[in-house]
Formats: sequence, C-alpha cells, structure tokens
Amino acid sequence: MTAPRSVRRLSAAAGVVVAAALALTACAPASTDGVVTRTGDATADTSAAKSLSDIQDAGEIVIGTEGTYQPFTYHEGGSGDLVGYDVDVATAVAEKLGVTPTFEETQFDALLAGLTAGRFDLVANQISITDEREATYDFSTPYTVSRGVVITAADDSDITSVADLAGKTTAQSQSSNFYTTAKDAGADVQIVDGWAQSVALLEQGRIDATVNDELTFLDYVKTNPDQADGIKIAAETDDVSRSAFATTKGSDDLVDAIDEALAELKADGTLARISDTYFGQDVSE
Repeated sequence: MTAPRSVRRLSAAAGVVVAAALALTACAPASTDGVVTRTGDATADTSAAKSLSDIQDAGEIVIGTEGTYQPFTYHEGGSGDLVGYDVDVATAVAEKLGVTPTFEETQFDALLAGLTAGRFDLVANQISITDEREATYDFSTPYTVSRGVVITAADDSDITSVADLAGKTTAQSQSSNFYTTAKDAGADVQIVDGWAQSVALLEQGRIDATVNDELTFLDYVKTNPDQADGIKIAAETDDVSRSAFATTKGSDDLVDAIDEALAELKADGTLARISDTYFGQDVSE
C-alpha cells in the first residue's frame, strides 16, 4: 500500500477548475491534514445539492472512488470485485439508507471535480476534512481517524518521542508533511519516494526511523506479518487526519441520514468489524 495521501483524506466551469486544484492536494489514508474544525461557508454554491429523497427516489447512490488504493478501494487480486475499507463502509451506509450503492471509478484527482459536475452523489476515498474542502463540500462525520507515528526497529529503545529524532536519520517523501515533522524535530532526513522505500531502509538498518501514517503501518503489519515483526510504533506525532464521505454543498438531510447510519454502524459494531478486517484494529475513531 502506498502511504495515504497526506496532501490527500471545489459555479460551473470555474468550480471544476477549483475542484481539480484542491483535489491535487488531497489525501487518502489515511492523510495528515491535521485536526480540522468544521466551519463550512455560508456563501458556497448549493445549486447541486442532493437530498435524501433524491437518492431514495432513484433507488441508488452513485459513489465516486478510485479503485486502485489498497486497502481502501481496490480490486481483489487486481481484477476481481471492488473491495476495501471505504467500499465496505459505503456499502453498509447505503444499506441503511435503503438504496443500492453504485460505484464509479476514476483517478483520484478527478473525484472531487466529478462530484461538482454531478457525476457522483458521494465520494468515498479517504477524503480528509480540511477547511478548504468544507467551503465547497459537505462532509459526513469521519469514519476514519489516523495519526502520524514514528516507526523504528522493534529493538530500538532510544526513540520514544518525536523529540528523540534529533540527530537521528529518517527517510521521508519530501512532499509529505511528515518530512516537515522530521526536519523540525532535528532529524537528518533522506528523501525517498514513499513508504516502501522508507520501510526497506529501516529494515536494513540504514536509517533510525521513519515518520508515517498509522494506517500505512497497520496495513503493512496486516499484509506482511513476518517482516513487520522487526519494526514498531515508537511514538505518535501531533498529526491527525479525519476522513469522511464528501457530497455537494447544501445536502443537509442527506448528510444527516449518512451520519445517522454511521452512528448505527458504530453502535452495532459494524465499523469495528470492517476495520479489523483490513487493519487488525478499529480505525473509525
């Protein structure tokens, strides 16, 4: 799995341009845009708003997703059924609404633009809540919460906090906010393309640590248990990402219904069970 896009969890033509620009800075898992207050924007265009009755009259909810972002939204075995954490959560919500989920796949950068253009009713793809996005879109309550973590060798006892990265060597993607976290802590940062290179260098003993997203680590543990025995989470950072379903601005009763469905799925243990399937623990809170 690639690291969740930390710069991943928008009127007519002008709106599409803005959407594309914001989508380029989106994330998935699992991203780390920080703790966000849900302010919204009273002046946002609500002409494309969706209502719960719109969805129920149609008998389906059209959900935009990527289909290539494991373990959140991907095809089993590369070409099998569309599966994943986000897919399963969205399907469970659709069942609560009494409609059929219809997934439409596109590249990540086109998801929010597609929502603006009316191609989708909802986007489910680890879209993290940010002030910028809230100005243009409505969001459900979060169904994924992920924290930044410092990952070290399992036998490392020197690093127990972010501050302990001072003078240590880490490997980070330069475009990630985790690069800034490591640099600000005083680490000597090696530039890599992403998680795969970072964890390989860590397992080879060529770096002391890497700062990444907790969901990325949990997915690695789930899919590579033998290799993962050699690494551990040594500390948490202040980075927290909250990912939610995105829909068009002004879709108040639809969002309320989705929130109610998510609350029921949490209360009956469904969200925890879906989380455990993909991550080995509950990542919904």
